Amino acid sequence: MLSRFLSYFIPINVIKKNSTISKTLEVTWNNGELVLDSKNTNYSYGSLQRILRKGLKYIGFERIKKFENILILGVAGGSVIKTIVDEIKFKGKITGIEIDAQVVEIANKYFKLNEIKNLELVVDDAFEFVLKTKEKYDLIVIDIFQDTKMPNFLFEDFFINHVNSLLKVNGFILFNTMVINEKDRIRNVDYKKKFGGKYSLRMYPKVEIHNELFTIKKLR
Repeated sequence: MLSRFLSYFIPINVIKKNSTISKTLEVTWNNGELVLDSKNTNYSYGSLQRILRKGLKYIGFERIKKFENILILGVAGGSVIKTIVDEIKFKGKITGIEIDAQVVEIANKYFKLNEIKNLELVVDDAFEFVLKTKEKYDLIVIDIFQDTKMPNFLFEDFFINHVNSLLKVNGFILFNTMVINEKDRIRNVDYKKKFGGKYSLRMYPKVEIHNELFTIKKLR
């Protein structure tokens, strides 16, 4: 494909559209791969896929392969799902929650998420879904952004406690955050303090410069 070849020299735009939730969405050929971007940051594939792949490696591919049930809060183009399915070869159930229906439309059309047999893709607010689901999960991936901003509820006790209640014993949370300024750094330090003896938490700073990852294991 000519566009893919040319993208090694210059990014080639495929589609640009507006979204009421994500504002600007762009699918672009970049260095030989399709990526999904918002106005100011990478939403899927590219650097974001590298970031979340590192987080999954910290947990362990072989460990994840044996899990039964994975929840993804914030799907976008589905790069973390592709890593879980294509690289880890995970065969269990994946539930993906994405609030933006236009993002889901792009993910299905350009990244073929609708062809993944063990994926249930749900258009819903992550906060609302967490409150009403009765499932328990071995792995919960939290990757929720509105461009470069993260919703405040992600760091509030009410949401944190509900997410924790959905996690099986010996299950993991992988939480991707962005640290751009001192306020973000302090926010993450405060978040870390919310996990006591029932959990084992590790923080991985400066992943692809501005991202900071948390892996949280439920011990009992």
